[in-house]
Amino acid sequence: MSMETYGIIKIFAVAYALIAAGGLFVIRVRRLVGLMKSVRGQTDLTVDRIAGRIKVAFVDVLGQRNVRRKRLPGLAHTMIFFGFLAVQPHSLELMIQGVVPSFHFTAIGFSGVYRAYLAAADVLAFLVLVGLGYALLRRVAIQPDYLTDGRDARLIILFTAVIIVSFHFINAFHLVMPAAGGFDFSGCLTVSAAVAGIFDLGGLSPERQMIGREAAYWVHILTILGFLVYIPGSKHLHLLAAAPNVFLKPLDREKAMVTTDIEDENAESFGLGRVTDLNWKNVLDLYACTECGRCQELCPAAGTGKPLSPKALVHDVKHDLLEQADAVLSGSVDGVRPLVRNGAPLTADVLWSCTTCRACEEICPVDIQHLDLILEARKYQVLMEAAFPPELQETFTNLENQSNPWGFSGDSRADWCRGLDVPLMTDRPEAEVLWFVGCAGSFDDRGKKISRALVRVLQRAGVDFAILGPEERCNGDTARRAGNEYLAQMMIRENAAVLEQYRPRKILTACPHCFNILKNEYPRFGARYPVVHHSELLWALHREGRLKPNGSNLGSITFHDSCYLGRWNGIIEAPRVLIESLNRGRPLILPPRNAEKGLCCGAGGGRMFMEETIGKRINLDRAEELLATGAGTVAAACPFCVTMLTDGIADSGGRTPVKDIAEIVDQATA
Repeated sequence: MSMETYGIIKIFAVAYALIAAGGLFVIRVRRLVGLMKSVRGQTDLTVDRIAGRIKVAFVDVLGQRNVRRKRLPGLAHTMIFFGFLAVQPHSLELMIQGVVPSFHFTAIGFSGVYRAYLAAADVLAFLVLVGLGYALLRRVAIQPDYLTDGRDARLIILFTAVIIVSFHFINAFHLVMPAAGGFDFSGCLTVSAAVAGIFDLGGLSPERQMIGREAAYWVHILTILGFLVYIPGSKHLHLLAAAPNVFLKPLDREKAMVTTDIEDENAESFGLGRVTDLNWKNVLDLYACTECGRCQELCPAAGTGKPLSPKALVHDVKHDLLEQADAVLSGSVDGVRPLVRNGAPLTADVLWSCTTCRACEEICPVDIQHLDLILEARKYQVLMEAAFPPELQETFTNLENQSNPWGFSGDSRADWCRGLDVPLMTDRPEAEVLWFVGCAGSFDDRGKKISRALVRVLQRAGVDFAILGPEERCNGDTARRAGNEYLAQMMIRENAAVLEQYRPRKILTACPHCFNILKNEYPRFGARYPVVHHSELLWALHREGRLKPNGSNLGSITFHDSCYLGRWNGIIEAPRVLIESLNRGRPLILPPRNAEKGLCCGAGGGRMFMEETIGKRINLDRAEELLATGAGTVAAACPFCVTMLTDGIADSGGRTPVKDIAEIVDQATA
């Protein structure tokens, strides 16, 4: 076959391959977009602050900020990411040349820029192979439990390696046969020059050089096109979905649960019961998942032998959606099976293992909102199926009848402060601070000790405060995160009505759960007031000189971060600097997992009132980690954490006391 004939055949073959692969890619992507449009769930997402979103996308996607938080895997992924991107302009040029042989980017000028680009791309492409080598090593030798491996992952590595190797061989042939590339490549292809030398490509006959170059060309182009067609059905769908998902992430650390209109008479169901109940942003989350496993690595449930893996949850819901795509696209809701069903990977134990600590969302490099799926699925199970852990029945009953999970009389909510001269808002409606004591601070024996300590500190600092007493209801956090949206909204609205009556200038809480829901979720029910956690207020009072150290030696202290204080609301420094300042500047002895990566105590998401019968107890796991610091005292800033850690330390045979920061401040100030 003459070169002229081959050239004509090549033009038609490349054109056909481009059209066929592009068409298949568009068809597959249109189906995925169609699924996003076909689901019926509502989303609270507001696409605002565009400049901020562009910045986040630039830093997190192009800058790989979240990926690089895990050093070696992050570095490997960054090398693969930038190297693969660097190759694409040259690959595009090769595709165009397959149809228009005379085309060359230098024809539009900027020859010097083109040479600089090639020099950079040549080196970055080699770094892709280094990154792929580490990725393969992790799967073959290191094998961390949280990492997804299998045919799909290995095939992606193979695809990428072939694309990069063929890229180097094409350019190596360009170096030894300059006319083939239509450009003088000498001096700007360091790695490809080494390839040409190693394989002695310059010693081949011109005919064999041409055959080798064309073989590398076809391998390169067909692998890229095959990869393009493969992406929409693989775990590397994140190549398409990750960037928009990051762009649409919640820009603020604080976020609220989805608010369901439980009075909607036209609603057929509430919560997430079938994949048709997903909203389009949920589906984008599913598409964006890289299956890196970082969420599973940090999940306290997964780490203690529970069946929950946030990664597997996302994968299983995505698989369910794609498996039932025909029914979803046809609009046949009745033909779509429930998410939780016999034989399905998403079980009740998976849903109810979650502590809502949010470690999965905090570490996710593509900003998937795992809890939106879990909490909405719980909501459906409770409201539509009446399916929930049996011990929650008593909790729900107590909340409904007495507005506290322990079932104590609501009229006794202020009994804890008898003899402490604590005013009620009914007597001091003009008080500067309304202290929302919460159920734990009002009824739990350990919580009441914390409340009394905080009273002494506030009075010592001259804070003008009052409490609601019998007017206060449970904040609704336990019911809401345990799926009982109806009961939660009832209590939220009752509290909102009381707050509207007093219109407080500032609300104080000593419980991160009270703090989070009052600050981030009550505004959606018309109760928008400044809310402060006691760790912040106490630190402010100390800075102002209203709480002066009494010289006490507090000894060595470690600190446990409450999930709803740290990860949910970003309050990390205040309790730390407060304790260290009162302890003569002695630094805290922090456990390995702290701050944003702190390990949950196991009480969140309603788990405080559920039995933990699968795997190791989370509070025991955390207690052992805190005891390993050797500190003489464990400090916390949440009554639930104090209780859980006290029990965990006792179960592990330790005797280290657990104190709330209010108790530490009470001990250390005059």
